[in-house]
Amino acid sequence: MIRPEDPLGRLARDLGVLLAARGWMLATAESCTGGAVAEAITAIAGSSGWFERGFVTYSNAAKIELLGVAPLTLERHGAVSEAVAREMALGALAHSQAELALSITGIAGPDGGTPEKPVGTVCFGWAWGRTRPRVRSERRHFAGDRIAVRAQAVRTALAGTIALCRP
Repeated sequence: MIRPEDPLGRLARDLGVLLAARGWMLATAESCTGGAVAEAITAIAGSSGWFERGFVTYSNAAKIELLGVAPLTLERHGAVSEAVAREMALGALAHSQAELALSITGIAGPDGGTPEKPVGTVCFGWAWGRTRPRVRSERRHFAGDRIAVRAQAVRTALAGTIALCRP
């Protein structure tokens, strides 16, 4: 359970202040973090004023059905890719009333890694703008066990979203 005074809780609170100042709502699309970003956000009292909804799309089928990720993108790039992270973020934006969406897809371990995508590989996507959406993505590699990789992914997602919200 994330507490508002914990480091992740403080990041979520700071994000909420920025989103509220802009009058924006946020949507999340999470895979390897399984809703942990949404948990950090909803630990903050008043987050309903700036958090619109969260999607947990662990399977490829869920990514396709709920977010509109193209099967061809999954086939060509794999679920853990910047291409899929971008489509997840755009899908969360399109399937919500939010002005900003973030996505996370990765390999938290302990299994599932490959030489090209080792355990700890996590891709992030951010999409914003209702009329002409913009999107950016990044790929990171985190060290540690499953818990550590997931925690670092949540921290990076929140910090990246804060950076997009700053004037």
